[in-house]
Amino acid sequence: MTGRMTLYFDGGARPNPGRMEIAVVTGGRSHIRDDVGQGDNCTAEWLALRLAAEIARDAGAQDVLFVGDARTIVEQALGHWTCRSAHLKPHLAAYRETVAGIARVHVKHVGRSKNLAGQALARRHPR
Repeated sequence: MTGRMTLYFDGGARPNPGRMEIAVVTGGRSHIRDDVGQGDNCTAEWLALRLAAEIARDAGAQDVLFVGDARTIVEQALGHWTCRSAHLKPHLAAYRETVAGIARVHVKHVGRSKNLAGQALARRHPR
């Protein structure tokens, strides 16, 4: 079991909607999944947060901070905003189920420039 764990998450679709990719960065390691299906940016963000939750759970973390730049996903994960999209509700439910065994779960919104997972994805697509 580990103490505190911070995980940065990000997802995107190219184009939107389109091919989704996700990233989680924690402990100096990037977990990137290419082509996780077709969908929109919100679905990709949820898939990234779900991957982050699985990584934290599998590590036995009991005090977790998830950091992302998608305000809608952060606010829905916190329970501050209602998830009204039928195609996103299953992702919220799966996330909640995954983190149910973690004692302390925090979710924080940051700007894109401070999201390490967003930076990992951006490096793969030079402009």
